[in-house]
Amino acid sequence: MSHDPAVLYPAHLAELQRRTHEALERAGFDHLVVPSGSLHYQVFDDRDYPYAVNPQFKAWLPLTRNPGSWLVVTPGRKPKLIYLQPFDYWHVVPQAPSGYWVEHYDIVVIRTPDEAAAHLPADPARCAILGEPQSALGAYVPNNPAEAIAYLEFHRAYKTPYEVQMMRAATRRGVRAHRAAEAAFRDGRSEFDIHLAYCAAARQDAGELPYNNIVALNQNGAVLHYTELEREAPAQLRSFLIDAGASHHGYACDITRTYAADAGSEFQALIDAVDAAQLKMCDQVRAGNDYKRIHLDAHLALSGILKDFGVIKVTPETALETGVSNVFFPHGIGHGIGLQVHDVAGFAASDRGGSIAKPEGQPYLRLTRELAPGMAVTIEPGVYFIDLLLDGLKQGPHADSVDWARIDRFRPYGGIRIEDDVVCTEAAPINLTRDGFAEAA
Repeated sequence: MSHDPAVLYPAHLAELQRRTHEALERAGFDHLVVPSGSLHYQVFDDRDYPYAVNPQFKAWLPLTRNPGSWLVVTPGRKPKLIYLQPFDYWHVVPQAPSGYWVEHYDIVVIRTPDEAAAHLPADPARCAILGEPQSALGAYVPNNPAEAIAYLEFHRAYKTPYEVQMMRAATRRGVRAHRAAEAAFRDGRSEFDIHLAYCAAARQDAGELPYNNIVALNQNGAVLHYTELEREAPAQLRSFLIDAGASHHGYACDITRTYAADAGSEFQALIDAVDAAQLKMCDQVRAGNDYKRIHLDAHLALSGILKDFGVIKVTPETALETGVSNVFFPHGIGHGIGLQVHDVAGFAASDRGGSIAKPEGQPYLRLTRELAPGMAVTIEPGVYFIDLLLDGLKQGPHADSVDWARIDRFRPYGGIRIEDDVVCTEAAPINLTRDGFAEAA
């Protein structure tokens, strides 16, 4: 199979047009109209927030820094791009459209945002307009019809070969940055310095990354979304957890790794055990498998590891049933990924709506669908020593399920998370992350 985006893009575009035709029929509209989004300004100030392109827009076009532009899709016609290229000497003006995708669009260049209205369909009432309220232009106000969005978002879970290639390119960038971050950790750098090393290697600043980097040393690894970035390195380096991604043409990678400062330590052995279990979980990303089952199996596997290391005293099944496993693994096994880090329609029962419930006692799982070819998900088991949750366990009826001395041994290390991006296929899964690290090595 070709990995050339120019070769893969026409089939991707044809699939989007097919989905759009069905979505418009279901919602009763003639045109799909998608604004790229607009700049938002801070209250009582003239500073804008970092611009984030409308995901419905970047699904079609590898354009992520073009506020004020519009896409119009009418079944049976060539898609139209209304491309804002303003007269502006305060900022860098977007270059003229170029690249492998240009020939597939009728492109109209406008110089002010208001000029777009003249190139949109004549009757706004016949348009499914997908976007945020701030993107409104006169009578063209986003209406976000539920039937259209339900269909488009449900099928966005199934990545085209073009999209897989975009994610693979994002992964290469993310892997390069992860390797630089590990080197900075080994060099004794602070969280802030490691973050800067990551951005430099990714060649992306914080606003271009798909989410805020989690760069956690020692006990900070016990904070699931730790983004404080301490400026000074701790006196003693014990552990390093980094959850950080990169972007390519609007697609994200999401990678997490954990390291011990001492390769011969018991904490490194715990990391190795979680890593081996995570690889088995990645192999479960196969057509027909229920993602909820992968999540519950992860609880059993991680509880088995904790029992092997003397942290818990009960069986994995008892740990799951009593909620003890949730103390050490308090989040979901993963989520969909693609145009958004936590991609949409994770609970969708069908392309007409409805939702699939989470397993009882597992409130933080972000995906409950059955896996099918083309779906891209993360697999990110974790083991943490979180004071708040441990204190709750200690005060509850299952306090004797654990060895508190063993827990105190691991508390200073914070926690472990290993995360890969995995694509379901007709056969064996594609582990984009492991492929990326193998290629870099």
